[in-house]
Amino acid sequence: MSTTTLLETPAQPPLNLTLQNGKNIYYHSDISIEADEIPIIDLKGIYSSDIEDRKAVAERVREAAHRIGFFYIVNHGIGPQHAENTFLQAKRFFDQPEEKKMEVCTDLVREYLGYFPMARYNRNGKKKEDLMEAYNWGYNPKYDPEAESKEEPDTDAVKLLWPKDLPGFKDTVYEHHAQLLTLARRLTRTFALALHLDEHHFDKYVKTPAAGMRLTHYPPQEASPSDQLGIGAHTDFECFTFVTQDEQAGLEVLSKSGYWIKAKPIPGSIVVNIADCFMRQTNDFFVSTVHRVVNKGGSERYSCPFFFGWNHDIELEPVATCVSDDNPMKYPVVTSGEYLRWRAEQAKKVT
Repeated sequence: MSTTTLLETPAQPPLNLTLQNGKNIYYHSDISIEADEIPIIDLKGIYSSDIEDRKAVAERVREAAHRIGFFYIVNHGIGPQHAENTFLQAKRFFDQPEEKKMEVCTDLVREYLGYFPMARYNRNGKKKEDLMEAYNWGYNPKYDPEAESKEEPDTDAVKLLWPKDLPGFKDTVYEHHAQLLTLARRLTRTFALALHLDEHHFDKYVKTPAAGMRLTHYPPQEASPSDQLGIGAHTDFECFTFVTQDEQAGLEVLSKSGYWIKAKPIPGSIVVNIADCFMRQTNDFFVSTVHRVVNKGGSERYSCPFFFGWNHDIELEPVATCVSDDNPMKYPVVTSGEYLRWRAEQAKKVT
């Protein structure tokens, strides 16, 4: 179990940038540090029949989600073979010739899905483009263990954006997706308890959730973080994200005190980070923490984020325990789908 070392907050850090969600961030340096600020939370208690055990885990989640918005989870119930199989598929996909990958490029559809080419985007205006490539896919009820209807969506993204020459690719990554989807629904109950709500408060929000998943590939970078990043500083769109990392370090988290902190891989763990929809609904009580990737380890790095949000028609109305007459809601109420579409459009514009 980790302890927490809180970094002292001096005067406003000297560096700043504006994120795609409109927030301004400040930080001291492009060089990251090691600090014990990201807690490790044992999830075993969420499977207990005793509500007090479930509440105990929820209080740890509450502290982490409010203080830094990032934490590791262990004893989460997902076998290691799923991550291993997914990373094998990631290598199969990214090892293809560029022209094969471009057959499923995200430019073919409006959605934030498909292949994102290497070094296309520059999220923070560095001298060089972000050194990464990615492949995104979305929720499909056919692969959802709890879906009431198994009918596949009839969209261009579903029909066009799957690689044609990688047998077993789609089924394998959706096997992992289904495991993460089940865990995410379970964790929404923990988040409800963490917000001092009824445990089932969010159940109706996750019948057909926004549940996208991404394979990412980061070659080793030679340039300094001042000139290039693997992926630039950003926050995620949805409610929360699971990040499954390989053994190569690179993920970094911005602390409230303005330091980039290394989020090194912990075997068997999954990283959880709060995203913007939850930040908005909780009136900034939960922190949608800024993060980035810098791959200076000298090896190829792969990771697999799973982005979980509410049904698209759910309004992002304020959580009752996070607003009051003295602390009114800071954000206009929009639906989950409206907000995610706006963020996806903003993200695709980055050059």
